[in-house]
Amino acid sequence: MHKLTRLLAHLLRVQRVATLGTLDAHGMPQLSLVPYALDAADPALVIHVSALAAHTGAMNRQPVTALMVHESEPAEGPVHALHRVSLVTRATLLAPSDPDVPRLRGLYLQRFPQAQPITELGDFRFVRLRPQEARQVAGFGAARSLQAAEVVQAICLACSPGDLPDD
Repeated sequence: MHKLTRLLAHLLRVQRVATLGTLDAHGMPQLSLVPYALDAADPALVIHVSALAAHTGAMNRQPVTALMVHESEPAEGPVHALHRVSLVTRATLLAPSDPDVPRLRGLYLQRFPQAQPITELGDFRFVRLRPQEARQVAGFGAARSLQAAEVVQAICLACSPGDLPDD
C-alpha cells in the first residue's frame, strides 16, 4: 500500500469537518462547512444537511461537488505544507425512508453523538458523497492525483479499527 494512501486514511479519520463546494442557482460557487462521517460498506463520506440550506438545493440541482479536508493549522509555524485532499464527489441525497438511513445515522452519531436531536428533525437528510477523483497534497514534493478506487481504499482503511498498517 502506498504511504500516501495511509496518510490520506489518517487525515480522513482524524479530521471531522470538511469544506463543501457547490454551485448556486446562478452558477456561482459557494462553500459550506460540513461535519462528515465515513462509510466503508458503501464507500463514501456522509454528511447531514437541512433542506433549508443553500448547499442542499445546490446538490439537488447539480450533484457534482467539491470537498476539501485538511490538517489543522498549527498555532505557529508554516502552513503551506499542511496535509490536504481536494475531492470531486457525486452527492446522493437520501430519502428518510431509504433503508440505509438507520445505518448511516449510526455512523454519523458514532462520530458526532451530540447531533442526535438534529438527526431526528424532519427536514434534514443524509447525503452520500461518493469520490470520483481527488488531489492529495501531503507536504512539499508529496502531491498526487487519485482515481476513485484509491480514495475508496483510503476510506475503507480509515474505517478499519486500530492503527493504520505500515508497509
